[in-house]
Amino acid sequence: MIGRVAGRLVYRAQDHVLIDVRGVGYLVHVSERVLAGLPRNGEAVALFTELQVREDGWTLFGFPTLVEKEWYRLLVTVQGVGAKVALALLGALGPDALGRAIALGDWATLARAKGVGPRTAQRVANELREKAPVVMAMAGLIGTTTATTHELEPDEAPVVEDVPTEDAPAPAKRARAKRGPDPSAVAQADALSALGNLGYAPGEAVQAVAQAADASPQAGTAELIRAALRLLAPKE
Repeated sequence: MIGRVAGRLVYRAQDHVLIDVRGVGYLVHVSERVLAGLPRNGEAVALFTELQVREDGWTLFGFPTLVEKEWYRLLVTVQGVGAKVALALLGALGPDALGRAIALGDWATLARAKGVGPRTAQRVANELREKAPVVMAMAGLIGTTTATTHELEPDEAPVVEDVPTEDAPAPAKRARAKRGPDPSAVAQADALSALGNLGYAPGEAVQAVAQAADASPQAGTAELIRAALRLLAPKE
């Protein structure tokens, strides 16, 4: 299993890139959002990868964070959702917005992704609502640390290949720094854990926390727990 590819970015196309790892070129399929965040050709790059094995060939899919990779793996377990649809959802929403939409059962937001119809969106929301807390909790544990930190070896000196490419993204759009845990993700993960300890089912807990976080994006753990408990309280 190939879980991570790190080397030199040689070529970028509309839906994939070619990464040179010590003379071996790996073709990795990525979403439009991930593609926009990659460095220029010839520069160091690394991606977490998921290998799809089929009779007609092997395909690598790349992700900047482990959380995004886990969302992809979860999405493709839904009937009718293949790699193309999973990448479209992640590309359109990103892992955080995707998690909130699933937790809230907001299939209309999911259906905005290219190639995702209402039926597929509803199926994703319904089938993954109970499974979403696992990935959302993971986001709080590992944060937004990326796979893109990679130092080129002397024999991997940056060389820009003379191949047709699209214009490289502006530096402001690139996300190559290694960052620490996202406070919002940590707070949501802690709130989910607390509600689970109180006996709430994963599905209802994640929906309540998602609603609370949507209303107050900067809320801390205690505030999220209080808001979620109010949402979960029996209605008179």
